[in-house]
Amino acid sequence: MARVLITGASRGIGRDAATALHEQGHEVIATARDVSSLDDLPVALKLRLDVTDQDSVDRALAEAGRVDVLLSNAGATVRAPIETIPLDALAELFELNAFGALRVAQGVLPQMRRRGTGQLIFMSSIQGRLVIPLIGAYGATKQALEALAEALAIEAGRFGVSVHVVQPPAVSSGGAERAQVHLDDSSPYLPLLGKLGPFRAEPVSVREVADVVAATIAEGRGAPFRIPVGESARAVLDARKAAPDHTPFLAAPLDW
Repeated sequence: MARVLITGASRGIGRDAATALHEQGHEVIATARDVSSLDDLPVALKLRLDVTDQDSVDRALAEAGRVDVLLSNAGATVRAPIETIPLDALAELFELNAFGALRVAQGVLPQMRRRGTGQLIFMSSIQGRLVIPLIGAYGATKQALEALAEALAIEAGRFGVSVHVVQPPAVSSGGAERAQVHLDDSSPYLPLLGKLGPFRAEPVSVREVADVVAATIAEGRGAPFRIPVGESARAVLDARKAAPDHTPFLAAPLDW
């Protein structure tokens, strides 16, 4: 069984993954900004870890000790048109979703490289390969994350470390409901907000995503680099792959 460190384990995908992996016998190190939010998780170790803070990452990894698998899950989303999204809000999103994920990966990679084995599993999204109107900022962070992960797969693969990105569609985790909305009543883009329903069709459960993570760990180095979650994710990613590049791709019809 593996020793698995999970970021963003306080709720949603991270919490379910921590529970599922513990039930399977893995030694789970659950982390969150607020460590008290992990009190009821039945895991081996609970640590405070803020992926946007280098000192916090360094302290947590020193306490964690050996890490066989990193599940990089901490993240957030926003709703905002690209024209008017505050640049500081966009910078914060990149800091959490992309730079934060890389910060923790950089922290665990040296020990994995020395041992000649390890797994980095990044929680991406179908939006790592496409964009959705008003959620384009989130998509940009996930596409950046996938580019970093792909480079890591090539570079660190030489030392026995495998890298994987998990790509769920909409997830019934409450993340969309918690999203910051940078859109007021005077915005010309306001009508778009009511048109996002078809883009969130057939959400998957957090447990489905957790099960894919568990299967990825079980498969080890043989697991694919990109791993869609569920049929709706596979269908939309196949459609994106088949679509021409000379026009923007839309995952659902849009008339606004």
